Amino acid sequence: MPPSPRHTRILALLEEQGTVSVSTLADHLGVSLETIRRDVKPLADQGQVIRMHGAIGLPAVVGEAPFERRMRRNRAAKEAIARRAAASIADGQSVMLDTGTTTSFLARALLGHRRLIVVTNSSDIARTLATVNGNRVYMAGGELRSDSGAAFGMSAIEFISRFTVDHAVISAGALSAETGVMDHDLAEAEFGRAVLAQGRRRLVVTDASKFGQQGLVQVGAFAEVDELVTDRSPDGDLAAALLEAEVQVSVAGV
Repeated sequence: MPPSPRHTRILALLEEQGTVSVSTLADHLGVSLETIRRDVKPLADQGQVIRMHGAIGLPAVVGEAPFERRMRRNRAAKEAIARRAAASIADGQSVMLDTGTTTSFLARALLGHRRLIVVTNSSDIARTLATVNGNRVYMAGGELRSDSGAAFGMSAIEFISRFTVDHAVISAGALSAETGVMDHDLAEAEFGRAVLAQGRRRLVVTDASKFGQQGLVQVGAFAEVDELVTDRSPDGDLAAALLEAEVQVSVAGV
């Protein structure tokens, strides 16, 4: 039996996001939860998707590490943000990057650049940019995370504190009008704060899904940031807080 249009749309959404909740599917397709469950059953019976509690996923994705799954989430927006940020970095300049899915996409967007000096705690970013186009890559050491392959701890922070770079770029777990840039992990927040302190230009790259969210740990106030590159213009209290802190907002077209 040929796939129905809804089956095709379900599989296309999964290709983009890897896993998705049943309720999100229902909202996205404008149908009831019961209709989605009926649609999913033949796909699961054929092995095209795997059913989980309240969600479905592609078989190849369900076993992925958390960082790999996050790389799939909002991928188009993150790639557009990465291209916009990469366009503002010139050949031969120095850039410091923390670990994050958007900064990993930025590393890929920088593959056309030459003679970059790159400082990072991310093994993914280091592997992407090392040994190509005359780049020099400095990798911070420390406790290595199993999911992201990034190093954290005081030794990583002490290492990057030796550098002053043209562009200090961090990702963000949340952006709040009240508390500024936030993250959900203490070690990642501390490292991100240290990165911002080393840049002549301080840049946050994050997609609009982080707007108005609250993280666990503050990375820094908006006054400690020069520019935000994102995929949608902030509004309301968040836009007012960014304006007051004189943060330049660059919106990437997706």
